[in-house]
Amino acid sequence: MKIARIEYWPVTMRLGRPYMAAYDTLETTTNVFLRVVTDRRYVGYGCAAPDDVVTGETPQDALEAMQKVVEPMLRGADPLRPALILEQLRPLLEDRPSAMAAVDMALMDLVGKKCDLPLWKLLGGYRSSIKTSVTIGILPEEETVRLARYWVSRGFQALKLKGGLDPDDDARRVLRVREEVGEEVELRFDANQGYTVEQALSFIEQTLPARLELIEQPTLQGQFDQLAQVTRQGAVPTMADESLATIRDAFRLAREDVTDMLNVKLMKVGGIAEAVQIAAVARAAKMKVMVGCVDESGLGIAAALHFALSSPNVAYADLDGHLELEGDPAAEAVHLEKGILYPRDAPGLGFDLPE
Repeated sequence: MKIARIEYWPVTMRLGRPYMAAYDTLETTTNVFLRVVTDRRYVGYGCAAPDDVVTGETPQDALEAMQKVVEPMLRGADPLRPALILEQLRPLLEDRPSAMAAVDMALMDLVGKKCDLPLWKLLGGYRSSIKTSVTIGILPEEETVRLARYWVSRGFQALKLKGGLDPDDDARRVLRVREEVGEEVELRFDANQGYTVEQALSFIEQTLPARLELIEQPTLQGQFDQLAQVTRQGAVPTMADESLATIRDAFRLAREDVTDMLNVKLMKVGGIAEAVQIAAVARAAKMKVMVGCVDESGLGIAAALHFALSSPNVAYADLDGHLELEGDPAAEAVHLEKGILYPRDAPGLGFDLPE
């Protein structure tokens, strides 16, 4: 079997509910979809969700990568040798991780279809579903509470609150949400690099009654020593997000005991194959993994879900980037029921994009 051609195109989707993080206010997202067509009956699908802040790419960067690098490399290649293709592409797409992720997804999709197995089973089949959190952006206190009630009424059992602009205001919102949703709902907090060490420790101390499950990336991504201080002095587990972009980052975070957990996003690390390697590093260091996402199509969420279901070291999922996206051609790529994500029961990623 050989790859006969590839097709790629951008789709801009509006967020049904724009939200604010410490670094930006997000209203739309543009994904670049990829179709890999073989000389047999098999077709593989992937998508890139470039984000200038998170992945360092624009949609135009991803499209140029497809045209100038991916298309010449893939044409005529054997799609059942994904490790070879990805190893050849990696140095060429080092600064285009979401484009790399799209290729990785499409090749994995083809392998699953050829084997007639869902990808999560092919990769290990550890679990068949996983609970996901849903994110609430930086909002006034009453609006935060209203959204928390809404998502809990939809069956979500885990909420992630964004913050990082004002630790005292953030603490008030967290405590109020805990009061409103009760003790059974899991609460997570993401500061998106917004705090100093002192602010992070103050926030943690103030929110102890809320029993936060974790605090994600409280300090600047390049300042590992600051994150390590929060990890060692704070009473809430820390999670590295922006500080983790490569397997080398994972190794350093583990070796220097910088954080308790890692947030692995396929778009940021370059796909499932690399995520598997990072999860292995985390397991060796006895660090838990959360599979996260950016604002991305259900197809990207499906790929992240298959990875999450395959690995015993994945303890958490934050796979809500597809919720309420307007105009998503892969909105049905995963099934969500009361805060639990399930894959589609079909080979590969389980979903084919319409022609």
